[in-house]
Amino acid sequence: MEEREIVIIGGGLMGAALAWGLAGLGHDVLVLDGGDLDPCASRANLGLVWVSDKGLDQPAYALWSRDAALQWPAFAKMLEQETGIDLQLQQPGGYNFALSERELQQLDANMATIAAQTQGGLGDYEMLSRDELRARLPHLGPDVVGASFCRYDGHVNSLRLFNALHLGMTQRGAEYRAHHPVERVEPLSQGFNVIGTWGVIRARKVVLAAGLDNARLAPMLGMSAPLVRSKGQVIVTEKCQRFFDSVAGSLRQTGEGSVLIGESQETHTGAMALNHGISAVLAERAGQIFPIIRDLNVVRIWTGFRVKTPDGMPLYEQSSPYPGAFVMLCHSGVTLTALHALQIAPQIAAGALDDTLLPFHSRRFHVS
Repeated sequence: MEEREIVIIGGGLMGAALAWGLAGLGHDVLVLDGGDLDPCASRANLGLVWVSDKGLDQPAYALWSRDAALQWPAFAKMLEQETGIDLQLQQPGGYNFALSERELQQLDANMATIAAQTQGGLGDYEMLSRDELRARLPHLGPDVVGASFCRYDGHVNSLRLFNALHLGMTQRGAEYRAHHPVERVEPLSQGFNVIGTWGVIRARKVVLAAGLDNARLAPMLGMSAPLVRSKGQVIVTEKCQRFFDSVAGSLRQTGEGSVLIGESQETHTGAMALNHGISAVLAERAGQIFPIIRDLNVVRIWTGFRVKTPDGMPLYEQSSPYPGAFVMLCHSGVTLTALHALQIAPQIAAGALDDTLLPFHSRRFHVS
């Protein structure tokens, strides 16, 4: 029987970031992944490093997102130096645009609440009037009445990030095996058996980073990973002249010049098929914010399912009955990558998660 020190189940952004961090600490790491046609959230996102309006009534999540954004420049530099891949990270700050006074008032109230709940930790945001926005963004449409601005926000090429993490983890000594779906994990007196149609691997530690499949795997190890259905669509336009050097919660212009438009949520379907009615709403709002978008051709539209807990916060947990087993999931996979690689990976290596992660334990779902 093959024996390994750490087996990570799932090779998306979460699993690859943990593998990169653990292999860099000198650990023997094997990543088991599914196939290219699996519903991988890591390949269906806007690529935002986003802090702005996260964590309403969840101050731990708001501060965790801010800490991730602050870690991103150093993390990106390390990964780029190791792999030679330019991640196209930019953090010029991000806008949440309002198309009505009611939207603007709600946005202002939300940002003020987050700032108060974090005791000033996110207090350096700005609320901007239309005239102030026009001075910064000359291509802005006449329907925008105002916006919030948060200096921590930015974006990255998420496909380059995915590629760099996989290249980086293998360069550091981790092994990656695609087309190795895991059927079950069995706890032993010491270690775990990881089982698939391909055979059995014995591991001293197991990390569940399998995204949507964590809901099935976690109970095998005495944990729970509750998820809600959340399907999103992303529109990609043709390349055009640069008109937006910052980032918004629902759109960004990539380094190559194309525009990505997203932020839809469907909770009633498990089908991957496009909903063109939703695409039309997304495109219309984007065109109201920046009318130049109305003249662009759509290159493609894709859909994906978010890895999202009922309250939207991440889940980090070590099994109580089976120490050495961990479950990790979040829907902010791009934003939190730096912390997964630089902070959580060392904690897994040490065999204990820090108390600062207690707000993200699954017990929060079992309190009356």
